[in-house]
Parts: sequence; structure tokens; C-alpha cells
Amino acid sequence: MSYEWRNKVVMITGAANGIGACVVKLVLEEGAKHIAILDVDETSGNLLQDELNTKYGFGKTRFYYCDVTNDDQLIAAFHSLLEEKGNIDVVINNAAIMNDKVYRKEIEINLTSLVTSTLKALELMRVDEGGKGGTIVNVSSTAALLQSSLMPVYFGTKAAVLQFSNCIGKEKYFTKTGVRVLTVCFGPTTTELVKPTKLGSLDKNVTPEILAGALATKIHQKIESAAAGLVAAYKRGASGSTWLATRDLPVKDITDNVVRAYQILGEFN
Repeated sequence: MSYEWRNKVVMITGAANGIGACVVKLVLEEGAKHIAILDVDETSGNLLQDELNTKYGFGKTRFYYCDVTNDDQLIAAFHSLLEEKGNIDVVINNAAIMNDKVYRKEIEINLTSLVTSTLKALELMRVDEGGKGGTIVNVSSTAALLQSSLMPVYFGTKAAVLQFSNCIGKEKYFTKTGVRVLTVCFGPTTTELVKPTKLGSLDKNVTPEILAGALATKIHQKIESAAAGLVAAYKRGASGSTWLATRDLPVKDITDNVVRAYQILGEFN
């Protein structure tokens, strides 16, 4: 089955800059009806809103100041969008940081708020409770597929996002709710997230410069490639599927690999 962005009402977190902002632009080009831009960066968020409303038409986007770790702000954004537009078709949980030094905040942003947003979207969209169905896209990382001692909390949060999204997106549950849940794993991407000033380790001997140096050995893709991968995965992905967007390559469905990996891990059961 193919899905389209045209006429969809979309909400995306962490969308004032970087990959999120690029996704907003691409989805508008695909004909989305309206996009809610959630972020804590008011300056960039308002500039993006004004730029895109000038280009695509008044009211095409709206910026919401939202700290995703603040449940009141996050839930209020859902209800404001629902009241304004009547429904929500797509929720993209993109907000994240890469700093184990502030691990509680990292867990709250990368995982806890994503779970909260997913559950709220399900509540509003699910057909078995009066909704119209919809799609949730949860952003993970190739960190979910690898292991490293440099940033174990970051890797752990992204692995948890993958497992949570796969499980809640299983076909049996999708048949009941009518809400697809997809996971997109981004490979290293040239964003603010990987700058030394944004990085941190649990180990005092591992400096931001060391972390940045380790990341620099990887092949980094362009922001536009990552965003295009997410946009394409939405069109093609079955619920519970996992998609890989890395190295500026076309997005790839790696669901079979992930399922097989868990089958191997679960052989003892």
C-alpha cells in the first residue's frame, strides 16, 4: 500500500532546525495541508514558520514553543492542533540530544517524551476509539543497531525507541487501532547534534573533542538525504517496519534484518 502526504495535518517535534526543519519543507512540497512545528528554539521556529507561510500560503505552518519533556506543553500542542484543524494525520517524533553527561534529560527527550507523544497520538487517532487512523514516525538511529562504550545512554535510548516502536506497531495491534507506527534509523548526519559543544560522555576522561573525533571517522550524510529518507519511508512503510537512512543512499527497509536479529536473541525463550 502507498501513502501520500497530500492534504495531511502533520505534527513534528524538534523541527525548528536540522533534519526536522528539512522534513517540514519536503512535506510541504508534497502537498501537506498543515504542519505543526514543535521546538524550544523560538527564534528559529518562528523564522521557519514565517518563511514557509510566505512561500506556501498563510496558515500552512504554525510554530509551537514546546519542551517535549514538559507533558503539559506537549499535550497542549496536540489539543491546540486538533482544535484548529479537526484532526491529526501524522505525528513525527524527531526531538533528540546526544549528551550522556546530562543523561536524565537525554532519556526524557529521546525516549520518555517520544513514548508520551506516541501514546497521545494513538489516543486521538485510533479507529477503535472514534479516530480516523493515522501514522506515527519515530526517529531512532543506527546507534540502535550497534554497540559502543562512548555514549551508552544515547545508544540505549535509541535502541529502546526501536524496540518500543516495533512492538507497538505490530500488525495485530495496527489492525485494531488503524495507526501505523514506523521507525526510521538515521545514520551519522551533518547536524548541530554532532558538534562538540552538544556532545557529552558519562566518562570524565572522554571529552567532547574525543567524541567528535570518533564521529568524524564515520561517513556523514547530508541533512537533506536523511529528511528525504523519512519522507519516503512514510509512503511505503508497513506498521512495525524499520527503515535505514544513511550515507546519502535511498532509504532502505531493514525490517527483516531486525526481526531476524530478535529471533536470534530470543532463541533461548
